[in-house]
Amino acid sequence: MGSRRFMHEQSLVLESTQRQIVELLPRLRRLARVLAGQPADADDLVQVTVERALGARSQWRPGTRLDSWMFRIMKNAWIDETRARRRRGAVLAPEEEGDKVGDAGARAVEARLEAAEVERAIARLPQEQRLAVALVLVEGLSYKEAAGVLEVPEGTLTSRLVRGRQALLAELGGANAG
Repeated sequence: MGSRRFMHEQSLVLESTQRQIVELLPRLRRLARVLAGQPADADDLVQVTVERALGARSQWRPGTRLDSWMFRIMKNAWIDETRARRRRGAVLAPEEEGDKVGDAGARAVEARLEAAEVERAIARLPQEQRLAVALVLVEGLSYKEAAGVLEVPEGTLTSRLVRGRQALLAELGGANAG
Protein backbone atom coordinates (compact mmCIF):
# COMPACT_ATOMS: atom_id res chain seq x y z
CA MET A 1 0.00 0.00 0.00
CA GLY A 2 2.84 2.40 0.86
CA SER A 3 4.57 1.83 -2.47
CA ARG A 4 1.38 2.67 -4.38
CA ARG A 5 1.05 5.94 -2.52
CA PHE A 6 4.70 6.74 -3.22
CA MET A 7 4.23 6.01 -6.93
CA HIS A 8 1.09 8.19 -6.99
CA GLU A 9 2.95 11.05 -5.29
CA GLN A 10 5.82 10.68 -7.75
CA SER A 11 3.45 10.82 -10.72
CA LEU A 12 1.88 14.01 -9.32
CA VAL A 13 5.34 15.58 -8.98
CA LEU A 14 6.17 14.53 -12.55
CA GLU A 15 2.91 15.95 -13.91
CA SER A 16 3.53 19.19 -12.03
CA THR A 17 7.10 19.38 -13.33
CA GLN A 18 5.95 18.79 -16.90
CA ARG A 19 3.34 21.56 -16.55
CA GLN A 20 5.98 23.92 -15.16
CA ILE A 21 8.29 23.12 -18.08
CA VAL A 22 5.50 23.89 -20.54
CA GLU A 23 4.89 27.19 -18.75
CA LEU A 24 8.61 27.99 -19.10
CA LEU A 25 8.65 27.46 -22.88
CA PRO A 26 8.20 31.15 -23.82
CA ARG A 27 11.06 32.15 -21.51
CA LEU A 28 13.23 29.30 -22.79
CA ARG A 29 12.53 30.38 -26.36
CA ARG A 30 13.47 34.00 -25.55
CA LEU A 31 16.79 32.94 -24.06
CA ALA A 32 17.40 30.55 -26.97
CA ARG A 33 16.84 33.42 -29.43
CA VAL A 34 19.44 35.47 -27.56
CA LEU A 35 21.93 32.61 -27.68
CA ALA A 36 21.30 31.23 -31.15
CA GLY A 37 20.01 34.26 -33.03
CA GLN A 38 18.20 32.26 -35.70
CA PRO A 39 14.61 31.11 -35.05
CA ALA A 40 15.25 27.57 -36.29
CA ASP A 41 18.40 27.22 -34.19
CA ALA A 42 16.56 28.64 -31.17
CA ASP A 43 13.75 26.11 -31.59
CA ASP A 44 16.29 23.29 -31.81
CA LEU A 45 18.01 24.56 -28.66
CA VAL A 46 14.71 24.67 -26.75
CA GLN A 47 13.95 21.11 -27.86
CA VAL A 48 17.38 19.86 -26.76
CA THR A 49 16.98 21.66 -23.43
CA VAL A 50 13.58 20.12 -22.72
CA GLU A 51 14.78 16.67 -23.77
CA ARG A 52 17.81 16.92 -21.47
CA ALA A 53 15.69 18.24 -18.61
CA LEU A 54 13.17 15.43 -18.93
CA GLY A 55 15.97 12.89 -19.13
CA ALA A 56 17.62 14.33 -16.01
CA ARG A 57 14.45 15.25 -14.10
CA SER A 58 15.52 13.10 -11.16
CA GLN A 59 18.37 15.61 -10.62
CA TRP A 60 15.98 18.53 -10.11
CA ARG A 61 14.67 18.96 -6.59
CA PRO A 62 11.15 20.29 -5.99
CA GLY A 63 11.37 23.51 -4.03
CA THR A 64 14.30 24.79 -6.07
CA ARG A 65 13.98 27.13 -9.05
CA LEU A 66 13.08 25.13 -12.13
CA ASP A 67 13.74 28.11 -14.42
CA SER A 68 17.33 28.51 -13.22
CA TRP A 69 17.91 24.77 -13.60
CA MET A 70 16.49 24.81 -17.15
CA PHE A 71 18.49 27.93 -18.10
CA ARG A 72 21.68 26.19 -16.93
CA ILE A 73 20.80 23.15 -19.05
CA MET A 74 20.24 25.46 -22.03
CA LYS A 75 23.51 27.29 -21.48
CA ASN A 76 25.39 24.00 -21.37
CA ALA A 77 23.55 22.67 -24.44
CA TRP A 78 24.46 25.84 -26.35
CA ILE A 79 28.11 25.53 -25.35
CA ASP A 80 28.06 21.91 -26.56
CA GLU A 81 26.46 23.00 -29.84
CA THR A 82 28.90 25.83 -30.51
CA ARG A 83 31.84 23.52 -29.84
CA ALA A 84 30.39 20.91 -32.18
CA ARG A 85 29.84 23.53 -34.89
CA ARG A 86 33.39 24.75 -34.58
CA ARG A 87 34.62 21.19 -34.97
CA ARG A 88 32.41 20.64 -38.01
CA GLY A 89 33.04 24.10 -39.42
CA ALA A 90 29.28 24.43 -39.83
CA VAL A 91 27.66 27.73 -40.73
CA LEU A 92 24.39 28.90 -39.24
CA ALA A 93 21.41 28.78 -41.55
CA PRO A 94 20.56 32.17 -43.12
CA GLU A 95 17.86 34.17 -41.40
CA GLU A 96 14.44 33.24 -42.69
CA GLU A 97 12.79 35.82 -44.86
CA GLY A 98 9.23 36.85 -44.26
CA ASP A 99 9.44 36.29 -40.51
CA LYS A 100 7.49 39.45 -39.83
CA VAL A 101 5.13 39.63 -42.80
CA GLY A 102 1.45 40.31 -42.28
CA ASP A 103 1.44 42.69 -39.32
CA ALA A 104 -0.35 46.00 -39.74
CA GLY A 105 -0.17 49.38 -38.05
CA ALA A 106 2.58 51.94 -37.89
CA ARG A 107 3.08 51.57 -34.12
CA ALA A 108 3.38 47.78 -34.35
CA VAL A 109 5.88 48.10 -37.18
CA GLU A 110 7.89 50.72 -35.30
CA ALA A 111 7.89 48.67 -32.09
CA ARG A 112 8.96 45.59 -34.03
CA LEU A 113 11.77 47.51 -35.72
CA GLU A 114 12.99 48.82 -32.36
CA ALA A 115 12.81 45.34 -30.83
CA ALA A 116 14.71 43.92 -33.80
CA GLU A 117 17.34 46.65 -33.40
CA VAL A 118 17.77 45.76 -29.71
CA GLU A 119 17.87 42.04 -30.59
CA ARG A 120 20.62 42.67 -33.16
CA ALA A 121 22.56 44.79 -30.67
CA ILE A 122 22.33 42.05 -28.05
CA ALA A 123 23.41 39.47 -30.63
CA ARG A 124 26.60 41.48 -31.27
CA LEU A 125 27.65 41.33 -27.62
CA PRO A 126 30.25 38.76 -26.60
CA GLN A 127 28.52 35.57 -25.44
CA GLU A 128 29.32 36.12 -21.74
CA GLN A 129 27.74 39.60 -21.80
CA ARG A 130 24.83 38.39 -23.95
CA LEU A 131 23.98 35.67 -21.43
CA ALA A 132 24.25 38.05 -18.47
CA VAL A 133 21.98 40.61 -20.16
CA ALA A 134 19.47 37.94 -21.21
CA LEU A 135 19.21 36.31 -17.79
CA VAL A 136 19.02 39.51 -15.71
CA LEU A 137 17.43 42.12 -17.98
CA VAL A 138 15.24 39.92 -20.17
CA GLU A 139 14.37 36.98 -17.90
CA GLY A 140 14.42 38.93 -14.63
CA LEU A 141 16.65 36.61 -12.64
CA SER A 142 18.43 38.10 -9.64
CA TYR A 143 22.16 38.57 -9.89
CA LYS A 144 22.64 35.61 -7.54
CA GLU A 145 20.36 33.36 -9.61
CA ALA A 146 21.96 34.39 -12.90
CA ALA A 147 25.44 33.84 -11.46
CA GLY A 148 24.30 30.37 -10.42
CA VAL A 149 23.00 29.60 -13.91
CA LEU A 150 26.28 30.76 -15.46
CA GLU A 151 28.32 29.11 -12.71
CA VAL A 152 30.36 32.27 -12.07
CA PRO A 153 30.80 34.50 -9.00
CA GLU A 154 28.28 37.34 -8.62
CA GLY A 155 31.06 39.90 -9.15
CA THR A 156 31.88 38.36 -12.51
CA LEU A 157 28.23 38.44 -13.51
CA THR A 158 27.93 42.08 -12.40
CA SER A 159 31.00 43.04 -14.42
CA ARG A 160 29.67 41.27 -17.55
CA LEU A 161 26.28 42.90 -17.09
CA VAL A 162 27.76 46.39 -16.68
CA ARG A 163 29.92 45.98 -19.81
CA GLY A 164 26.95 44.58 -21.74
CA ARG A 165 24.68 47.45 -20.69
CA GLN A 166 27.31 50.02 -21.60
CA ALA A 167 27.83 48.44 -25.02
CA LEU A 168 24.08 48.34 -25.67
CA LEU A 169 23.58 51.95 -24.57
CA ALA A 170 26.48 53.11 -26.74
CA GLU A 171 25.25 51.22 -29.77
CA LEU A 172 21.54 51.95 -29.40
CA GLY A 173 22.13 55.53 -28.29
CA GLY A 174 24.37 56.09 -31.30
CA ALA A 175 21.83 54.47 -33.63
CA ASN A 176 18.99 56.63 -32.32
CA ALA A 177 21.03 59.84 -32.40
CA GLY A 178 21.97 59.44 -36.06
